[in-house]
Amino acid sequence: MTFGWGFPDFDDHEGVHLFTDPASGLRAVIAVHSTALGPAAGGVRFWHYASDRDAITDALRLSRGMSFKNAMAGLELGGGKGVVLAAKPGDTITHAQLEAFGRAVESLAGRYVTAEDVGMSEERMKVIAGVTRYVSGLPVEQGAAGGDPGPYTAYGVYLGVKAAAKRALGADDMKGVRVAVQGVGSVGGGLARLLAEDGATLTLADVNADRAAALASELGAEHVPAGAILGVDADIFSPNALGAILTEATIPTLRVKVVAGGANNQLATREDYDRLHERGILYAPDYVINAGGIINVGLEYLGQGDEAEVNSRIERIPGRLNEVWDESERTGRPAAEVADAIAKRLISR
Repeated sequence: MTFGWGFPDFDDHEGVHLFTDPASGLRAVIAVHSTALGPAAGGVRFWHYASDRDAITDALRLSRGMSFKNAMAGLELGGGKGVVLAAKPGDTITHAQLEAFGRAVESLAGRYVTAEDVGMSEERMKVIAGVTRYVSGLPVEQGAAGGDPGPYTAYGVYLGVKAAAKRALGADDMKGVRVAVQGVGSVGGGLARLLAEDGATLTLADVNADRAAALASELGAEHVPAGAILGVDADIFSPNALGAILTEATIPTLRVKVVAGGANNQLATREDYDRLHERGILYAPDYVINAGGIINVGLEYLGQGDEAEVNSRIERIPGRLNEVWDESERTGRPAAEVADAIAKRLISR
């Protein structure tokens, strides 16, 4: 029997853990979705949420996505996610809070392995690693697996965008392909630079308008306000910020043939799978295309190869996307639904 516990995104999670540390002010959630394939791996993000419920919901959605991502990437890892709640926008996580979060991870005795996500960094992961062994994404020697997952995520998304352009547009290269990039941080910015090198025509947007303007100037791209990027006339929309941006309200405004980007949980609800599919827009399921970062830190934690092995596995992402798209075409089902079904099959083996 499935129990929702009042949270629609609860999906038979193995555990949802709420932590407080009054001394440091830490308030955190760790959601363990599945350990069927191995320890539940997924990053920790530091973010301000409008409510505690929103923070728990985000952890539930992200941990489920990590189960599916790790399964599709062929990693011996389950899915989990950590969320540390910022008291207000713009807050900075403290050294004491990082240590308190590390103790929370350690208390789960290896069922959850943490790594870098939004609002975190390699240096912050080093602090966490001072109090728990269950952490990855630490600084490593050149040529080794590990370190900042952002560039590896960007590389995988770049390969996925090219595969989508080939599939939907018949494009053999990215020269002149119009890509609207939402979010130009570590992943979106890295993606934009790779696409610019290939001659793509870029429109950039970010909640930090100055950052978008600076990168646009560097790359010879256009930039628009963050609220305008969803309506840009382009070939590909690439969301690389936070999730739940494809909704009943926004999907009709899209003026593209492809959605392919690195943001997690891009589709707000299950109904949005159908809405996007019915518009005939090719969708690259987020946890398939954005797996590069977890491949890097996952192999670091598992001790299964070096940077060359990481890149070799990331380069399989286009093949997995084409597997999803092939089945979607055969069955008439949305690509997001097909990807979920494949991931569930892999987890239940």
